[in-house]
Amino acid sequence: MTPSASARTVSRLTGSVWIWPALVALCVGGYRMTTPGLWRDEVSTWTASTRSLGDLLRMLDHVDASNGVYYVLMHFWTSVVGDSTVALRLPSVLAMAGAAAFSALTARRMFDSRVAGLAAGLLLAVVPSISRYAQEARSYALVTCAVAAATFLLLRALDRPGLGRWAAFSACLALAGGAHLISLSTVGGQLALVLLHLWRTRSAPDLRLLWHYPLAVAAALAPVVPLMLLGSSQSDRQLGWIPTPTVYALRGFGKQLFASADVYHVFGALALATLLWSGRRLPALQLLLLAVVPVVGVWAVSLGETSYFIDRYLLFTLPAWASLAGGGVGALYATARRWAPARVCAVLALALLAVPAVLALPQQRALRGAFSHEWDDDYRSAAAVIAAGFRPGDGMVAPYGEKNWAMIGPGVNFYLPRNLHPFPVFLQNTAAQAEDLFPAECPVAAQCLGRSGRIWVVTFEGAADPLHSLPGAQANALLEQYRPTEVKQMRGLTVSLLELKG
Repeated sequence: MTPSASARTVSRLTGSVWIWPALVALCVGGYRMTTPGLWRDEVSTWTASTRSLGDLLRMLDHVDASNGVYYVLMHFWTSVVGDSTVALRLPSVLAMAGAAAFSALTARRMFDSRVAGLAAGLLLAVVPSISRYAQEARSYALVTCAVAAATFLLLRALDRPGLGRWAAFSACLALAGGAHLISLSTVGGQLALVLLHLWRTRSAPDLRLLWHYPLAVAAALAPVVPLMLLGSSQSDRQLGWIPTPTVYALRGFGKQLFASADVYHVFGALALATLLWSGRRLPALQLLLLAVVPVVGVWAVSLGETSYFIDRYLLFTLPAWASLAGGGVGALYATARRWAPARVCAVLALALLAVPAVLALPQQRALRGAFSHEWDDDYRSAAAVIAAGFRPGDGMVAPYGEKNWAMIGPGVNFYLPRNLHPFPVFLQNTAAQAEDLFPAECPVAAQCLGRSGRIWVVTFEGAADPLHSLPGAQANALLEQYRPTEVKQMRGLTVSLLELKG
């Protein structure tokens, strides 16, 4: 490529409506991404994705099939780039940058406004919950990006139908559904968008859409149906902790979704400006339904036996909110252009973007604390204590069985040096051998005590007895042969060193 051609390419790239939102989202998502410790769900991603592909597929047959596509993708990713904190979270950072780019492209296309497009992508980048899940090794960022891409590709297919465009839309929708089944609720919002498109073009409707769109959705669902069937059989085990939502929960859901009431209110005000924008009200209504219908639909379904109503499961609706709010910036900019110079209008647009960014700063800082990812268990400090005093042949005990959900053993193992492997005391099978996220305990504790001269015990914080979190049989087996010689407390955990008596 010649220098002049390279310059033209760079010029086109920097002039694209999506590039700056993507870069800003990349910077915001990547800032201090290793500071928050991994929490238990991220540890689950690590334990699942780093086992062999055969072991992973056998696990998915018993648990977590709804995240199966994500785990498989992460398996191949970690086999190439490793399993450090950066490696585990980087795909989410990149995915949220992609979501910002597609939000910009969607707003640009729907409102025929470059300002609206830039604003949409930049607004999404500063939403606290977006940067929060950009720094999490879970499927939510990938799903958000896939749904945002599907929305943009659906708009392109509506404008000019073609096999390639519908295939691209189907692929993105299938990726979203495979990575997290709840994201398929976006089809309700898309259907409303398609119907309003037909109404807008009613003078010369393209009736092929009446079978093009359903066929494209069916093609997307075909590979996901087996996961849906398998996931439904596992839902009681995985979702039983989510409460049945109330009407109040639905009313206050926006604040949780944005992780900032102030930012949510700014988005709402900008969305209202978009809905009042003369000549743009129909696309604004389309985006509003795309954002709201999945939330209401999941809420209604959650009134049944199993609840799915939790903010991170519906994070994928935020790009639609961002595109809608971006339209508000575009509307105010277009109005100001009638009486003010372009530079003044540009300052106004920047000021509108600065308001949510500034309001989000306290929450952005809070989300980058060491313990900002849901749980207070300090796996990192517990691992540091064990690593500092470890001797070859040492064993380790952590709460399993009914307390498997805390992922204390795997969480501590993640932060231990990779060449340090304590003997797993009281375990009959590893998680991979058990074909589960969790290992299987020995039915008779004393028979699986092993021959370690020293054993590290990691339990929950909050009691003088360092063995208080262990089942009675395990605690008794340890006390018969070992005595505590060192006990250290840290946030959420207690680390004890036991040595043989005598």
